[in-house]
Amino acid sequence: MPQILIPTALRRFTAETDSVEVAATTVGEALRALTTQFSDLGKNLFNDEGKLRSFVNIYVNDEDIRYLQREATPLEPRDVISIVPSIAGGTLSSEETLRYSRQMIMPEVGLEGQEKLKAAKVLMIGTGGLGAPIGMYLAAAGVGTLGIMDFDVVDATNLHRQVIHGTSDIGRKKLDSAADRMLAINPNTNIIRHEMALSSENALGVIKDYDLVVDGTDNFPTRYLVNDACMIAGKPNVYGSIFRFEGQATVFCLDDGPCYRCLYPEPPPPGLVPSCAEGGVLGILPGIIGLVQATEVVKLILGIGQSLKGRLMLYDALDMKFRELRLRRDPACTWHDPAQPKKLIDYLQFCGVPRELEPRDVKAKLDRGDRFVLVDVREPHEYHLCRIDAATLIPLGDLPQRLNELDPAAEIVLHCKAGGRSAKAVALLKENGYGNVWNMKGGILLWSDQVDTTIPKY
Repeated sequence: MPQILIPTALRRFTAETDSVEVAATTVGEALRALTTQFSDLGKNLFNDEGKLRSFVNIYVNDEDIRYLQREATPLEPRDVISIVPSIAGGTLSSEETLRYSRQMIMPEVGLEGQEKLKAAKVLMIGTGGLGAPIGMYLAAAGVGTLGIMDFDVVDATNLHRQVIHGTSDIGRKKLDSAADRMLAINPNTNIIRHEMALSSENALGVIKDYDLVVDGTDNFPTRYLVNDACMIAGKPNVYGSIFRFEGQATVFCLDDGPCYRCLYPEPPPPGLVPSCAEGGVLGILPGIIGLVQATEVVKLILGIGQSLKGRLMLYDALDMKFRELRLRRDPACTWHDPAQPKKLIDYLQFCGVPRELEPRDVKAKLDRGDRFVLVDVREPHEYHLCRIDAATLIPLGDLPQRLNELDPAAEIVLHCKAGGRSAKAVALLKENGYGNVWNMKGGILLWSDQVDTTIPKY
């Protein structure tokens, strides 16, 4: 039988019933059956002459039939009728009301909730694996203003997980690719592009214009920076992280809840935790965690349900298990003490990130004939797959036993696949008295982007 969806504004006449199935072959028959069942609804739909009121729009399967013979429009058994009355003082257009009708019929959302979503301003940091589902679903949900921050370009290695980008976007700015996809989903969304890396200098200036922040980043310096900036600005921080088959999600910096520093007071040593580029990630995983983050954003805007504040959700894709750990505000965390001064710091230094050289700068040093040693700390099978000819292979695991091969007085540049293992190698050399040591940023993957595109990526 055809189904009639009851809008929130009329639900008080249907005992809060949100949908009804009726036996009918035309729209008129369906509406008469509805008003027979709910007599108080009739005068709101029909005038004294029994004609459908002009301020009531009727859609069948999302098609506007106002310019057709509305009541005579034939119905099939699986058709869905949407009643869309005009609503005084609303900020939604008729197109938006139709677009969000399946969401607005839920009493937890309704017109008021949808208007809250339209008025909301959300900052997404990163348009990669986590940012992809976050951006697409927040746009689809009707969040009015979405700020997106990124400075990277689309790479072929992104596509298995960063589904907001496509093959034709390779080489484009991620900001442009993401914005195009989000606007294709919902052209009503106002997208503000921030083409920059988040830094201590710009964080507070950007965050102040938004209601909340969604952290889709993949490195420790930025995570601590997002946390501290949100604490200073008083903005919720919707957090997610992924690695291989596992993910985490929670909400930090909300009311009396904990912050990121309550969970992790100090960052791990550089290179201890591999990046996704080095350790890998199941392409589906960021979709799951990103959707959890998007859900938390919508709940916070609407003020419904129980947020993940004070709870760390853990997901294991291999065992298909969700776990939950309770998080408490750390009494020793000074970021919750109003008497303690708070300022943004050098987060690279805080996280022990070593001095870095861009691959293009390393190439320039080679071209000039500068005296330095370039060391590849990857495994032999990686070295044989692709390599920089000037580099000497010393796998990270062998480095402690082969320190005698390196001159402590020499300038040394280390690289790996993406920068994580070479950062660990830099720390090892410094601990052993090597003073002039650099990490090549982004490893051989970034070398392939900046210097030699014939170097295969893996």
